[in-house]
Amino acid sequence: MNLFADAIAWLTDPAHWSGPGSIPIRLLQHILLAAAALLIAGVIALPIGSIIGHTRRGAGAVGALAGAARALPTLGVLTLFGLALGIGVAAPLLALIVLAIPSLLAGAYAGVSAIPPSIPSAAKAVGFSPAQVLLRVELPLSLPVMIGGVRAATLQVVSTATLAAYTSDIGLGRYLFSGLKSRDYGQMLAGALLVIALTLVLEIVLAACQRLATRRIAGVTPKSVSLAPSPSPN
Repeated sequence: MNLFADAIAWLTDPAHWSGPGSIPIRLLQHILLAAAALLIAGVIALPIGSIIGHTRRGAGAVGALAGAARALPTLGVLTLFGLALGIGVAAPLLALIVLAIPSLLAGAYAGVSAIPPSIPSAAKAVGFSPAQVLLRVELPLSLPVMIGGVRAATLQVVSTATLAAYTSDIGLGRYLFSGLKSRDYGQMLAGALLVIALTLVLEIVLAACQRLATRRIAGVTPKSVSLAPSPSPN
């Protein structure tokens, strides 16, 4: 109880809410690092997963890659990148990208491949090209599952981004490392509570987005999907 009281006292101390190492600055750094990792991982994983789901080819490779990446210890990967790249943001950013790719890749593949074959077949029958089938039919219908992958990746990345303080002076993880070094366990608990609060907020927001996307496509059947082909340039 004393430790929890120390953490609350640390969090409510006005001195910790202003200055270069303040809670708002550390929180912003944490969010930006996680967002950058998710954005880069999404640019890599979402198109690949969508194309594999569309073609129904390479499913085994997706499973193998996702399983292998999840088996990698993030701290070990971060240490290797840190030794190769030195102190700075690059090492934790790359480690978080590696962490985010499996969930994003699996979510994109699962979402597209789960669509009943009759729906893309109907789109092809009215003249859609393969690219139009993917972009205008399959991706909108797979959105809830894709958001589920983004949700899982976001929670993993945000919680693991505390390790960024291992090689750089950024993020909420700095409170954990500083508290450990100085034996200020109230500060450590306060930092952990901030990470937990941020993760819970993102979980609530992304869960709401996933439910909204699910409701938007609820009841969609091959007959109710808009399959109007693009007008011919001729």
